[in-house]
Amino acid sequence: MTVIASNVATEGKPKTKAKKRYLKAKRDRRKKKQSTGDVAGTNIKVSKQDESQQLSEDEGAASNQDVENDREQVLEEPKAGPSSQKDHKEEKRPRKRQKLDQELTPSAAGPSREPSPVLEETSARSSLTPPAALPAFPLPKRPDAPSKSTLALQGLDKALMEAELVDPAKTHSLPESGDDQESGLSERTVKRLKDLGIADLFAVQTAVIPFLLADNRQRSLYLPYDPPRDICASAPTGSGKTLAYVLPIVEILSARIITRLRALVVLPTRDLVNQVRETFEAVAKGRGLKIGTATGQHSFAHEQVQLVGDTSTYLQGGSSKVDILICTPGRLIDHLNGTPNFSLQHLRFLVIDEADRLLAQSFQDWLARVLAATRPSSPDNIPESAASPSLSTSSHGLPYPDALAPAYHHLIREVAQVHTDLDEKKESSCQKLLFSATLTRDPSKISALNLRNPKYFVVQSAAEEQPTKEGAVMDIVMEKFSMPATLTEHMIVCETVQKPLMLFFLVHQHDVRNALVFTKSAESTTRLVRLFEFFESIWAQEKNGAMHKQAAIRAYSSDLSASDRKSILEQFRNQEIHILVCSDLISRGIDISHVSHVVSYDAPVDMRKYVHRVGRTARAGRKGDAWTLVEEQEARYFKNMMKAAAHIDPVKRMRVSEKDVAPYVPTYEKALVKLREVYSR
Repeated sequence: MTVIASNVATEGKPKTKAKKRYLKAKRDRRKKKQSTGDVAGTNIKVSKQDESQQLSEDEGAASNQDVENDREQVLEEPKAGPSSQKDHKEEKRPRKRQKLDQELTPSAAGPSREPSPVLEETSARSSLTPPAALPAFPLPKRPDAPSKSTLALQGLDKALMEAELVDPAKTHSLPESGDDQESGLSERTVKRLKDLGIADLFAVQTAVIPFLLADNRQRSLYLPYDPPRDICASAPTGSGKTLAYVLPIVEILSARIITRLRALVVLPTRDLVNQVRETFEAVAKGRGLKIGTATGQHSFAHEQVQLVGDTSTYLQGGSSKVDILICTPGRLIDHLNGTPNFSLQHLRFLVIDEADRLLAQSFQDWLARVLAATRPSSPDNIPESAASPSLSTSSHGLPYPDALAPAYHHLIREVAQVHTDLDEKKESSCQKLLFSATLTRDPSKISALNLRNPKYFVVQSAAEEQPTKEGAVMDIVMEKFSMPATLTEHMIVCETVQKPLMLFFLVHQHDVRNALVFTKSAESTTRLVRLFEFFESIWAQEKNGAMHKQAAIRAYSSDLSASDRKSILEQFRNQEIHILVCSDLISRGIDISHVSHVVSYDAPVDMRKYVHRVGRTARAGRKGDAWTLVEEQEARYFKNMMKAAAHIDPVKRMRVSEKDVAPYVPTYEKALVKLREVYSR
């Protein structure tokens, strides 16, 4: 108890003289042992860090020593009894470290005695050469990117690679009288074409029409057991795609007795709907076929009355007042949803014109819903109202007249279906016809059509570098579109502020009349028309009206009403308007025969828009010019776009100097002042 109390009392106090003497004796003994080890040939190295660490440990141990140990430290005579166990432990601890260091570190001065086996093994291990490095492998490299053609073929319909290639220069002359055996057109149709001034069939017509009419069996209105093949046709703008499907539809549907909705033509714009209707009415004149449209120009109730005969009684076979319906996709979905007895089950033809644009539209998922409406549904999907006797019979109790398509007979009301081993599957007789100047190559969009054994027609001549059919089809897949042979293309690179000057230069120096001028927006269209009108009025005043006929210019955009657009197009067709400034609203499909110039005031952003713009001229074998005004910062992009489509060579650059446009600069500046005044009000 006394020893413990003394230790507690001395803990935390400064070192006593006895402790200092003990530590000094400890250091002397350690030095003596080191000198003895060197004489024996053992090089014991103790780092200063180990020594200081050991001393700190000793100091901690010494602080807890009892009084008897302090006496032993003073006498420096460690005893062998139990009381000296601490000293033995302290002496053994460096010996263990000496042995460890001796095994790991050989003596620098050389051993005076034979080394131990452990030292031999250690020295042998240290004298060995390092192991050889691993075999060298080449660094990983990124694989080469696949070619554009390889990427374009990923997931593509194999039928497209087996497409029938049609030479654009191919034509077929209609006979003077009688049926046309080669195309399959009847004498009546040939006579009607003669009356319309059509004596020859163009390339796409010579391919599509015989395919649809050559087989008499394919002329049937219903083909439930052997449905017809679908068609996809890609042809340049102005090559007669509309007539390619109008003639077969009129020829086949002329045999119908009962009016049913048998042909559906879907188009992207209202203007195209009106144009296609005019073509149908001209060809089908005297055939008794009823043609209707649904574009939203009239009220929904008015269209229902025009399209459906009976909306009060549920009829499984539907009730239609028209044989051919031409519509836009949005209005079509409206009638499928909200018009009673509007049915597509009797459909024989589903035409999707401008297919690439329509397939890109996802309005209410119109394509999937239309395709579902052409296929028979299961008996579970029959509306509950159909089971009501009051709706299935007349007021006199007699059955109401109704008719289902052959593929829908298993859904007939109140008639049990008895299945036998002789039952054959009945399919829809609807034949899908796709037409476009830039046919889509997206595999997902093509697969969404659920084409039945499709037949592709590609109107394009084989290129010199790819004279095979596969090469020409690959050009279509790679969006290398063909242009009419009679089209001349020009490119003018200028500054942004000089674009109006370039347009005035073309109008006055190159006599650009009967022209379509395309801008990027409806606002740009209105502003350009205002500026042009100011310029023409000032120019006429400065020239005193002598030898100058002011060009009539009008805007055509989506800001106008349907009646205004129709009136402006009529004036342009009658050449009362010389220049029509428009957006891309009419860049697709609109056929105006006398258009001789197309000016892209704002350069198109992709190749498809360029193809459809310049396709408004040089139609049906006539000559035409296409002018593109390219800003300096757009020149590289425009050229790269043409190079990617392998179409840079036909586009000739025309250089216009300041001297050429100098006569128009003063008038242009005055017109700008007037335009600024108008927009500042």
